Amino acid sequence: MALSIQIDPILEAQIAQEAKRLGMSEADFVKDTLERALGFKNPYQLLQQVRSGTPTGDPNASENTGEKFKAKLHAQHTS
Repeated sequence: MALSIQIDPILEAQIAQEAKRLGMSEADFVKDTLERALGFKNPYQLLQQVRSGTPTGDPNASENTGEKFKAKLHAQHTS
């Protein structure tokens, strides 16, 4: 479903800035924000799901990232 709304230019600029900061489209940012505001997404549950090791996330993804990155680069340069 397409939805068209008029918003204040300042709010529009803030949406654009935040979407860019998060690396997502403005439409995805607005959809995600509405889903959270309406209770379809619970940020705490999403965090727990990511940390649980379920297919949606790796619980160790943020651990030792520097070492993992260096190992990847080293592997690329030695092969």
